Amino acid sequence: MAKANKALQAIRGMNDCLPGETNIWQMVESVLRRVASSYGFAEIRMPIVEPTALFKRSIGEVTDIVEKEMYTFDDRNGDSLTLRPEGTASCIRAANQHGLLYNQEQRLWYMGPMFRHERPQKGRYRQFHQFGLEAFGIGTPDIDAEIIILTARLWRELGINDVVTLELNSLGSNDERAKYRDALVIYLTEREEQLDEDSKRRMLTNPLRVLDSKNPEVQAALTDAPKLSDYFGDETQEHFSRLCHRLDAAGIDYTLNERLVRGLDYYNRTVFEWITNSLGAQGTICAGGRYDGLVEQLGGKATPGFGFALGIERLVLMLTSLEQVKNIRPQVDAYVILLGDESMLTANELVEQWRDQVPNSRIQCHCGGGNMKKQMKRADKSGAHIALILGEDELAEKKVTVKYLRGQQEQQHLAFDQVASLLTSLI
Repeated sequence: MAKANKALQAIRGMNDCLPGETNIWQMVESVLRRVASSYGFAEIRMPIVEPTALFKRSIGEVTDIVEKEMYTFDDRNGDSLTLRPEGTASCIRAANQHGLLYNQEQRLWYMGPMFRHERPQKGRYRQFHQFGLEAFGIGTPDIDAEIIILTARLWRELGINDVVTLELNSLGSNDERAKYRDALVIYLTEREEQLDEDSKRRMLTNPLRVLDSKNPEVQAALTDAPKLSDYFGDETQEHFSRLCHRLDAAGIDYTLNERLVRGLDYYNRTVFEWITNSLGAQGTICAGGRYDGLVEQLGGKATPGFGFALGIERLVLMLTSLEQVKNIRPQVDAYVILLGDESMLTANELVEQWRDQVPNSRIQCHCGGGNMKKQMKRADKSGAHIALILGEDELAEKKVTVKYLRGQQEQQHLAFDQVASLLTSLI
């Protein structure tokens, strides 16, 4: 006896987004687009597959992303390609390739899927979606402050500003960080027995990442570690001081965290993270900073840059857990119930008129026949605010019966030309 075909499943860590969830995603994406545009940022769209060398040169060959997490493969020509694990490098590659950066300022944003082969957990997936924003050509701390202020506006618009906090640090210049790195390695070497295996490995490859360890024993060993800020010159100190002054003036609360280093090699000077306690261990929802050497590192002319990325899955998870999605507009505003053959013939023309009159309305006509009870059940399941009932009596009177599905309002009868006003009030 032939074996039944086994149903195929999605790849682990790569999830479907079902119709009951997409309205939340659409709301979040709408806020992200609107706020970015309101600060003068323009959208850029990049391919999801890039040359592997792009990420090795930008992220750093000894980072966890490049060493363990990238989806890399050889194509039929033998070229090494990688599904993008982050957006900044792709954005710079595109801007360089199309001449957007030389002697110019650019404010760009992007949104889309990224890929990392790591252990899936709550709010962290192998295919995940990021919103990123990058500003090029401005080396002064006013753009650092403006972008951080922009992120604060995002949280207010999404209603989560009370459950997120901002952490801020400076990594100094490349030269300052190199001197600090040497001092830190000496310190860590003297306390190697107190480090876990991951920190011992990072001590040799990327020692600043040891500062970011979540192991309490490692953190205890770092108590008397040298501070990066002790190696800052006047220029770095002034840059950071001016940034903090602007944030203070804007009423943005923040915590200085000298152990905030970020996981990517290309950052210098300002780095920041927005964190929350609403997601358990994975508390970072947005992070970024300055990367003044990265454009040149990727083959362009020396160009200062500042940007951030945030995970959309994490935002959706937060909004859902905090019950901030109760008032999100449903997929359907009105469900049209059709009773009798004549109503089925008339409905399409009538509903098309309503769609023309209220372009943003979402009207679903019942299909598949059935009695009143069956159609009302479908109407309720659609999530619509109202059912518009069209039968023989309604057609004769050129009226529609309005039944409210989400409240205690009385049923009413409206003339066909009054429906547009009702639909407008629901949006």
